[in-house]
Amino acid sequence: MSIATDISPPAEELPEKPVAAARSWSIVPLLTRLHFYAGVLVAPLLVVAAVTGLLFVFSPQLDRLVYDKELHVAQVGPGLPKPLSEQVAAAIAAHPDGALASVVPAAKPHANTKVVFTVAELGENQHTVYVDPYTGEVRGQLTTWFGSTPLQTTLDQLHRDLLLGEIGTAYSETAASWLWVLALGGLILWCNRQWRRRAETRKARSRAEATLTYDLSAAKGVRRTRSFHAATGVWLVIGLLFLSATGLTWSTWAGANFSVALDNLDASRPVLDTSLGEAPAPAGGGGHHGDGAAPAAGDPAQVDAVLHVARTNGITGPIEITPPAADGAAWSVTQTDNVWPVHFDSIAVDPVAGTVTARSNFADWPFLAKLSSWGIHAHMGYLFGLINQLLLAALALGLLCVIVWGYRMWWQRRPTRAERRALAGPPPARGAWRRLRVTLLIVGVIVAAAIGWVLPAFGVPLLAFLVLDGVVGLVQRRRRKPPVPTSPAPAGA
Repeated sequence: MSIATDISPPAEELPEKPVAAARSWSIVPLLTRLHFYAGVLVAPLLVVAAVTGLLFVFSPQLDRLVYDKELHVAQVGPGLPKPLSEQVAAAIAAHPDGALASVVPAAKPHANTKVVFTVAELGENQHTVYVDPYTGEVRGQLTTWFGSTPLQTTLDQLHRDLLLGEIGTAYSETAASWLWVLALGGLILWCNRQWRRRAETRKARSRAEATLTYDLSAAKGVRRTRSFHAATGVWLVIGLLFLSATGLTWSTWAGANFSVALDNLDASRPVLDTSLGEAPAPAGGGGHHGDGAAPAAGDPAQVDAVLHVARTNGITGPIEITPPAADGAAWSVTQTDNVWPVHFDSIAVDPVAGTVTARSNFADWPFLAKLSSWGIHAHMGYLFGLINQLLLAALALGLLCVIVWGYRMWWQRRPTRAERRALAGPPPARGAWRRLRVTLLIVGVIVAAAIGWVLPAFGVPLLAFLVLDGVVGLVQRRRRKPPVPTSPAPAGA
């Protein structure tokens, strides 16, 4: 990517000639101006997104350090874990307030079981009680958000909205909405530059080599910095496009449009049917205690039967068990293994009859729903484990380097002569759109309007920039307009 390329003279200084004769099919001048201003204005948002994303990527490792007691057993027991119902009972005894929301059995020998409670005053947050599966000891309690620890929640919200709530989401969505524009625009500009330079010179380096590698033969200055900036951007472009696309899928405004599109394409994630209808009578005509009364729906004592049914029906690995939301509903058990190959099968279980009443297999999800799920988990660093985390870290660090080099080029191009001294280089020439073919201009306006409609955080800033740029241009032209000469006053007046 190249935030600053060779700057042509301002449009006002170009030799006058008919506009029609200057029209062309090349979008490079317009793209140069767009890339420059987008880079200067959006780059600070991308810096924040890259730094906060880098912190979040390694939140699993940070969790293990900060919450070692809550997440891990004191000692892996010599025997088998206690029944899950006993672990839940210990958690309820330690947390009598709130309603049981879910149970996450320990997935590894050194992990604690998580028992989650909904508390009205916490809103979306919940209380999670951590129980040693071998001893039944309660190891701690944390306020969690959709299963995330307080530290992970803070880092996630810092990346998502700077801890400012809905107002702050504008920053991350704007960054994601413009990242793909900068990445693709920079790629086009750099490839165009290398194609022209190769055609005009007889250098030994091939176009591919010149595009993908640093030009260390260039003298120190803007040419070498541009080489670092652009070649690094080319290597990162696929990853940056991925981050932009996956970040937008669950953003506020673009994410809502994406969800509508999935619904219209019948490609949303299937919803598990947990209705029981007419609940069958318990086998043998009696309850667990043989008194003829069936246990109440959602009775924590049923969790052992639910777990047994889930395991015998192929729901393996890490799981989450959710009690019924109301009478006449089944328990649900969902796989939560988000490391490739992922496992997200889920079943509805009637613990009294010991049967599966409904099933949703990940293999049967619509392809777009699968793709969205894979993308989100890869964006968060979960899909491929440590390799995923390292790739995201490399992307974040590479993006920071590209941005620093971009600003450095802007500074290196500044006028240094005493009469023209400035803090930064001049922007690309205004008026590039007036030199485009009318057909290309019309198509460009339609495409930009459509993208702006789907991605409001792209469209609104673009419209604001166009209006502001037009006003600035009008003011500058009026200042440069020579004064109208006045006729000398007649003698004796």
